[in-house]
Amino acid sequence: MEREALRFAIMGGGLIGREHAALIAATPGADLVAIADPAPAAAPVASEFGARHYLDYRTMLDEMRPDGVIVALPNALHAQAAIACVERGIPCLVEKPVADTLEAARDLVAAAERADVPVLVGHQRRHSPDIAKAKQLIEEGRLGRLVGVNAMWLADKPEAYFDAAWRKQAGGGPLLINLIHDIDCLRFICGDITEVMAFTSNSVRGFEVEDSASVSLRFSSGAVGTVLMSDTAVSPYNWDTAAGQALYFPHQPENAYFFSGTKAALALPSMDLWKHETEAGHWQDPLVKRHVTLDGSRAYVNQLAHFMKVVTGDAKPLVSARDGMMTLATILAIARSSRERRPVNPSDL
Repeated sequence: MEREALRFAIMGGGLIGREHAALIAATPGADLVAIADPAPAAAPVASEFGARHYLDYRTMLDEMRPDGVIVALPNALHAQAAIACVERGIPCLVEKPVADTLEAARDLVAAAERADVPVLVGHQRRHSPDIAKAKQLIEEGRLGRLVGVNAMWLADKPEAYFDAAWRKQAGGGPLLINLIHDIDCLRFICGDITEVMAFTSNSVRGFEVEDSASVSLRFSSGAVGTVLMSDTAVSPYNWDTAAGQALYFPHQPENAYFFSGTKAALALPSMDLWKHETEAGHWQDPLVKRHVTLDGSRAYVNQLAHFMKVVTGDAKPLVSARDGMMTLATILAIARSSRERRPVNPSDL
């Protein structure tokens, strides 16, 4: 028998909430039934997609009883909104970060694991074919033993971006908004990060928050890595534009991640694999470049398809609340390392 369409609700009718609404509307087997957001602009969005509009998300949950919920609210509301879903036995997809503090993240993890209700964290890059393939190649040993990683996120945000005051204040800098995606990708591909040492700067804009950072990483495997980040730099060297997977940016083919092992090196998102022609290759011999083919699928489409399987019980969350908490802890460890000018272990947080 054909399964009935899954009934979804969205908390938050802003920019990313509207994108989720459009994606649900375009997906067979998914039906958007409600949007909860007290902002006046949310009502027209709900009307556009034929969904009911609610001012309060708890009322929406109790009256509509959706099969799944997407939480696209401000960061500080993520944990409490997800807990409201968990308390009602409703699986949810929570936009990153999983919470604004580790305390809030711990509360959500405890609630979800106690109730055995799945929470998927919206680190959508994990659903991108280049990220998934890189993890597979490294796990299969195609690079040999992984020894070094380099990542970049360099872009130039316009002045108008900072008209929202919270983006100039603690928690609103590019560490938590942007670099958290790259750190999550590196954790996913290379394994847990056990130690960080970071330097940050706000010298360009002079805001309370950082605008640039350099980070050294140590992975549980013994591999080491570096990350360079700035939202003041004109550059194609960021995954958002390089992969062509971002919703709001043009595709600028380049590379943002580099993985080096004892047998080969891999660049993402171009998927160029460099290695010696033979196993006995000498370091002075030319290297051969081979292109790894991907399936061409879209990260956000894949994420919704995965969430639908999570809702039906056919899959476990690729990024659980606990996993999302560890990515958040790693970002907060980077921030602490910069403040205290010392190495920090994320697990100590």
